[in-house]
Amino acid sequence: MGDQDLASDLVDQGYQLTGKHSAVKLCYWTKQSLQHGRDCYKGRFYGIESHRCLQMSPAIDSCNLHCRFCWRNQGWENDETMVEYDDPNLLLERSIDAQRRILSGFGGDPGVPLDRWREAQAPRHVAISLTGEPTFYPKLNRFIERCHERDITTFLVTNGTNPDGLRALDPLPTQLYVSVTAPNEAIFRKLTLPALPDAWDRLLESLEIVRHLRTRRVVRHTLVKGWNLGWAAQYSELDLLARPNFIEPKGYVYMGKSRQRLGRDHVPTHEEIRRFGRALSSQTGYSVLDESPESKVLLLGESAAERYLPGLGPREASPMLG
Repeated sequence: MGDQDLASDLVDQGYQLTGKHSAVKLCYWTKQSLQHGRDCYKGRFYGIESHRCLQMSPAIDSCNLHCRFCWRNQGWENDETMVEYDDPNLLLERSIDAQRRILSGFGGDPGVPLDRWREAQAPRHVAISLTGEPTFYPKLNRFIERCHERDITTFLVTNGTNPDGLRALDPLPTQLYVSVTAPNEAIFRKLTLPALPDAWDRLLESLEIVRHLRTRRVVRHTLVKGWNLGWAAQYSELDLLARPNFIEPKGYVYMGKSRQRLGRDHVPTHEEIRRFGRALSSQTGYSVLDESPESKVLLLGESAAERYLPGLGPREASPMLG
């Protein structure tokens, strides 16, 4: 796929392009927060205000995995650090401008409180995820630093196969997510179709690095029924290698291009995720702290004390499931 075809395809999918390799897209939960006052599970778990959350990627065309459960197009990615890249200061400004363009129509919606819409014009949080592998962006450090200088918190989501990128993080994001999507190398290769032959070894290396990073760290398991749901004992070994603050077992969602690779029968129920989470809890010693049935996700942790972001505390306390 050529650059123009890629750009056209992304625009058709609702992306706002902000540079040669960067984009913003409205999150479903941002819309829900504006129109109905409902925040996503990251609001429930960590205090994020969804209407003030900007979802973006600095690496829309860079990834070294081809996960069957991924909802994006595949087949055109670069699988290594970018040679040409956007200026990080300009990238943040363009991302905020793009978010404001996306939200402009909500200002005239009678169902959206005007004060809430005005708050949304000034994002307080950037989710560096969306698509691609963000650690391939060479100026990621400066981008995160610029966010923090503006009192914008950051969540960085990585697939964990670029350990050098994790070592180089300075400053660290407010919260670091590492996706661990298989209990062992055999399932990892079949489910994520890595471009690199040593991708599994790289993931293990990253988990060891994550263990020592002084920021809030989360290991996420995206669980696909019939593929990688189960093997709690093997997952627990990986979790304890990283020793994160929190673990999120989360069910696969049948959406986007993943529907061309997987079927509805691969979507687990929340009860199946709950059973897996409890099994993982018994294996790791982490407690089940919370859950969000509508997102099919559980929160496991050693303590609930560090769940909420400074200055972005919850509107009400989440119940402890224990």
